[in-house]
Amino acid sequence: MNLVSLERAAKAYGPRVLLDGVSLGVGERDRVGVVGRNGAGKSTLLALLAGAAEPDSGRIARSSGLRAGYLPQDDELSGRVGQIAFGDRYGGRAWEREPRARSVASELLSGISLEADVGRLSGGERRRVALAALLAAERDILLFDEPTNHLDLDAIDWLGRQLRDSGCAVVVVSHDRWLLDTVCDQIWEVAGGQVHQTEGGYSAYVLAQAERQAAAEADQQRRRSLARKELAWLRRGPQARGTKPKFRVQAANALIAAEPPSRDGAELTRMATARLGKTVVELEDVTLTVGGRVLLDRVTWRLGPGDRVGIVGVNGAGKTSLLRLLAGETSDGVTVSGHVVRGKTVRVGHLSQELSELSATPDKRVREAVEEIRLRIQVGKRELSAGQLLDRLGFHGDRQWTPLGDLSGGERRRLQMLRLLINEPNMLLLDEPANDLDIEMLTEFEDLLDGWPGTLVVVSHDRYFLERVTDHMAALLGDGKLAFLSGGVDGYLEGVRAGRAAAAGTRPGPGAGAVGGAVSAAKPVSAAAAERAARKELQRLERQIDRAADREAALTGELAANAADYEKLTELGAQLRVLQAEKAGLEERWLEVASSLQT
Repeated sequence: MNLVSLERAAKAYGPRVLLDGVSLGVGERDRVGVVGRNGAGKSTLLALLAGAAEPDSGRIARSSGLRAGYLPQDDELSGRVGQIAFGDRYGGRAWEREPRARSVASELLSGISLEADVGRLSGGERRRVALAALLAAERDILLFDEPTNHLDLDAIDWLGRQLRDSGCAVVVVSHDRWLLDTVCDQIWEVAGGQVHQTEGGYSAYVLAQAERQAAAEADQQRRRSLARKELAWLRRGPQARGTKPKFRVQAANALIAAEPPSRDGAELTRMATARLGKTVVELEDVTLTVGGRVLLDRVTWRLGPGDRVGIVGVNGAGKTSLLRLLAGETSDGVTVSGHVVRGKTVRVGHLSQELSELSATPDKRVREAVEEIRLRIQVGKRELSAGQLLDRLGFHGDRQWTPLGDLSGGERRRLQMLRLLINEPNMLLLDEPANDLDIEMLTEFEDLLDGWPGTLVVVSHDRYFLERVTDHMAALLGDGKLAFLSGGVDGYLEGVRAGRAAAAGTRPGPGAGAVGGAVSAAKPVSAAAAERAARKELQRLERQIDRAADREAALTGELAANAADYEKLTELGAQLRVLQAEKAGLEERWLEVASSLQT
């Protein structure tokens, strides 16, 4: 049964049609991810589902008594934090007796006074309060528009697990591909006024894109496809991206067998060494103090040619300040002691979170802003003109001649990146580069970075982007130390959870250990037995799925051989439909069992 349905809904703003005769529905326990280019109509679709906007034509049907929660990108919160988060339950402290509300308060409102005026909070704190208000109450459906904005990795990890296990319907617009893969069981792509639906999470969506392209392209064009390149990385990458069903892996393997790795690490390191020499930046016993607060305490770190490092840590731990230190930028209230050595040939490109550098010349055109720096750029073994690079990052045709003052936030961010790359730095420092970018532009940017030879340091809350473009992870833990993580983002998150459990006087869950990977806690005997039983069931299900697939292929062949026999076709068609339904049930059960092994 659908909780919310659109029937031939249309919505336009001026001459621009965003949704044109769209029919779809959200059922109980559906978990839907919405993707598409910036401006395609994702937020408009979400607003229609939430009842925050009405269609120009068509109709919307909602279940009677529907309990819906809606988080737009821009909140209009006012009042005290506790009152907003818990409503009438706050005054009598009734919320403290609710496990759900206590969990939400512990994870999202830690460090925020419940008596604080929300108008005095930072953007990230306001986002947490708005999320808490939605998650602390029972809902039938939750609708989120970019819920990870302003959140750190730890909060995004918790949010993903919370939504995955919530038991209610979820519709989320997000450019965070890790969140989409963790939470969603179907993806809606908004494009050209229509909504195209794909079963599965983000990985399945990428696979579907690749399969469609594979059917229409020649072999050489297939291998250059960004969708398959990303799919190849998903398949080869760390287990953090989750277990993939065997019956989908077989289809994926056929597409990626001839696809080269995303980056030729040895070749890029050789080129980077030739451009940079042996020394890039070396920190020795460096202490960094900002406004009297020690962010780095006697840190030693050698950043070499071709290194690709992701920096993670809680908000306020000093990630942005570390990038500024590496860039050699100073400001009032900042003191540095120890030794900082920079290579003589280092040319830094620093992407900050600010967009003010483009505000000084609002009448300048996009292409002029790029060509004033350089007309052409060498990206790996490819030479691109300014116009070609603009086109790759979404500035098509006449859009290249748009005044800077008319650009959206996402367009300004893309132009900022492009100006940085075309200056050909040999050390890139990127501070939250994924902000304001849609998935298509993130994929293009990742592809450009794959062929870029140099040293790369990235600060980002986008876990997928971090794992995609870097080779190593380091964490600022708030104690002034820089910890290098053998376990990547997963190791960092496990360490954070273990630290919180220790501070609360409770035992961490299985797999939690010190940051850096460390020792996993032993599983109870009963849990181990349940895991063995689940793995046996997976093996049995895989054998049944294989047999069903063989029988399906045989029936399809019989249908083709009996194309002129109407009665035989009817009989075989009925058998095929029964078999396909049985196979779908087996695959669904496989996914349920596999999911239980990951939790």
